[in-house]
Amino acid sequence: MDRAEAEAIYDAGRDVCVEFILELAGRVEQHEERLARLEAQLRQDSRTSSRPPSLDPPKTRAQRRAEARARAQELMRREGEQRKAGGQPGHPGAGRELKPEDQIDEIVDHYPSACGGCGREFSAQQRRPGRRFGRHQVAELPPISVVWTEHRTHQLRCRRCRARTSARLAQEIGACAFGPRLQAAFVTLTARHRVSRRGICELARDLFGVTLSTGSVDGICQRASNALAGPHLHLQDWVLDQSAVHVDETGWRTRGEGRALWTATTQGAAFFQIAEHCNREQFTALVGSAYLGIIVSDRWNGYSHLDPNHEIKTSMEHRPSLRSG
Repeated sequence: MDRAEAEAIYDAGRDVCVEFILELAGRVEQHEERLARLEAQLRQDSRTSSRPPSLDPPKTRAQRRAEARARAQELMRREGEQRKAGGQPGHPGAGRELKPEDQIDEIVDHYPSACGGCGREFSAQQRRPGRRFGRHQVAELPPISVVWTEHRTHQLRCRRCRARTSARLAQEIGACAFGPRLQAAFVTLTARHRVSRRGICELARDLFGVTLSTGSVDGICQRASNALAGPHLHLQDWVLDQSAVHVDETGWRTRGEGRALWTATTQGAAFFQIAEHCNREQFTALVGSAYLGIIVSDRWNGYSHLDPNHEIKTSMEHRPSLRSG
């Protein structure tokens, strides 16, 4: 409707305008009812109606994660209502397995001081180990203290030429203020257990009484990475020298950025490599173009370019038809 048509209806008089408005209101009401029915149909899925799951619309990753968290919370809530905390009635329980005596560092014998029947005290001669006794083992850390070693470089004067010569630190000592075992502990906590640089500083202060900066932690990790570069390459060569290798890739985050974690494993060793991308070029950089052994992989299309002579084996875990059968 344009302006001229609207003015014509207005000029026709009051009754015509009222009738036209009522007609428009009826149409709006019909459209609103139809829109409500369509929105209700869109909200229906296999859980709220008789529709099969195959007709459900695709969900985003955030929606799937939110639904999984909701299901887990609901399951925990139901279990909490049905079960009390701790051991359940009738459960046999599971105690910690005792270590053999040859692995025990210290044995402490305990004897009763007096008879539980008459109260008579036991003599020192009676307090001797018997053939039958109860056993209880306690694991404990020894007192942790860092051993500080001061290396002093002295200067001596030659009696012959009168020249002064200063001692130099051995190469294994280096210029770092921390020994190899302490550095290895820092690197293990950072690389293997994902403790932050600042967390390493706090642990070093609280556990060992050692103060260091985040820059020192980063330098220790960098030196360890450089020292392990050679063995890392040797491990890769050894893995690729085997007749069969399992290859896989997964997402990885480093300093908030997306990366790819590649792995090549055999029966004797596993090789890991964090790469910038997850593509065919990175796969070639991992395995190389001359590998002729058996490659066991999933069904990712990044492996489809390989020569069939490589005898690619598809993992059973990625084949639903075989896994369900």
